[in-house]
Amino acid sequence: MSSATSLPLTDPALADLLTGRLSLVEERLRDAVSHADTLADDASRHLVNAGGKRLRPLLTLLAAQLGDGERREVLDAAVVVELTHLASLYHDDVMDSAPVRRGAPAAHEVWGNQVAILTGDLLFARASVMVAGLGPEAVRIQATTFERLCLGQLHETVGPRPGDDPVEFYLQVLADKTASLVATSARFGAMFAGCRPDVVQIVTSFGEKVGVAFQLADDVIDLTSDASVTGKTPGTDLREHVPTMPALLLRRRAASPEGTDAERELVELLDSDLSSDDDLARAVAGLRGHPVVDETRARAIALVRAAVAELAPLPAGPVKDALVSFAESLVDRAS
Repeated sequence: MSSATSLPLTDPALADLLTGRLSLVEERLRDAVSHADTLADDASRHLVNAGGKRLRPLLTLLAAQLGDGERREVLDAAVVVELTHLASLYHDDVMDSAPVRRGAPAAHEVWGNQVAILTGDLLFARASVMVAGLGPEAVRIQATTFERLCLGQLHETVGPRPGDDPVEFYLQVLADKTASLVATSARFGAMFAGCRPDVVQIVTSFGEKVGVAFQLADDVIDLTSDASVTGKTPGTDLREHVPTMPALLLRRRAASPEGTDAERELVELLDSDLSSDDDLARAVAGLRGHPVVDETRARAIALVRAAVAELAPLPAGPVKDALVSFAESLVDRAS
């Protein structure tokens, strides 16, 4: 598990506090996924045991420091958002046929698609039980977030309609599929820490922008990552023909009057069967060396700057500085 100290925090006391609170979330998370049924227990613990950055609960705990971060409800909310995220991963991996998650075999590779999907449903159910204890408003927010998660996955699956701009369509998919839960993570933290409504709105808007930036950075990492470090083979999304921003920008360029033969040939390669490692390597190399990767990175950086601008009304101090560091660290991964 990644700790709060993996962020470049300048305040040691805040770093220690967040690390301690994350440890409590981790304990509660393991309790929350336990089942008397052996199969359900093994499958539910699979991704928890694989670790992860725990970015969403970290953001919940961090936003809560703008108010009374010691409230019990804050910890419950942090567990809820991570349970929701983990549940979505079980489903995503089935939808994307992803063989590996967090350096371990994806759940569907171990137990099959049906068990993986049902395990995701079980985790959503556990998250629902916990959020019910946080009150009707929390239930409404969670339900709305869940709806956006489903819509994001649905729209990614069916793709844009005729006349839709593929790039703008993709950004909306990212907003729903990724940013919605990041925004809710920040919102829950401030809300259950007793912050004023304007502060809750500020961190929610911050989370929405950061969430899209995070996924754009992942699109860059999919092309530039070191498999020995990330556990993910570069070009995995390309092989599964999952849309990514660099590929969409390339298609836009290739279809324009200024498009080159080389760009059109690269699009043809992307549309081909990339099951061959050699073909995949050529596709990755072609995109990696193209300006669309830098353009994607620039879009992520611009969104992070916009997210940081949302924080302007907050008082200066270590919590605000940490929120800025949180945002910047997400795109630094793609540098």
